[in-house]
Amino acid sequence: MAGAVLWAYYNMGNCIFCKIVDGTSKAEVVFRDEQVTAFHDIHPAAPKHILVVPNRHIPSMNEITPGDEALIGHLFSAARQIAEEQGIAGEGYRLVINTGTYAGQVVPHLHLHILGGADLRHRTR
Repeated sequence: MAGAVLWAYYNMGNCIFCKIVDGTSKAEVVFRDEQVTAFHDIHPAAPKHILVVPNRHIPSMNEITPGDEALIGHLFSAARQIAEEQGIAGEGYRLVINTGTYAGQVVPHLHLHILGGADLRHRTR
């Protein structure tokens, strides 16, 4: 599906990340609390590739508001904890948020990529 069509599809109640959060779609969940859920990416770009998503549907960084600051801070705190639990904090890891189709955001639900488990210095994704 083209970018705009795909985004419209997801925003009509078909968001795969919302379904993972509410338990109606399967994923290998590694962390969950009242604000965020984290699970392994099905198309990993590194040996460890975990997505951290807000439990509340926010389409992208462009839609966050000043009222979301605590949630966004928690997203990053959870990522740090997950990196430690996954054994990648010591050697290093990359955090990425893609915003919009030109940036490579496929699922229009804000998500933070945790990439690690390998030397990523020469990888762009």
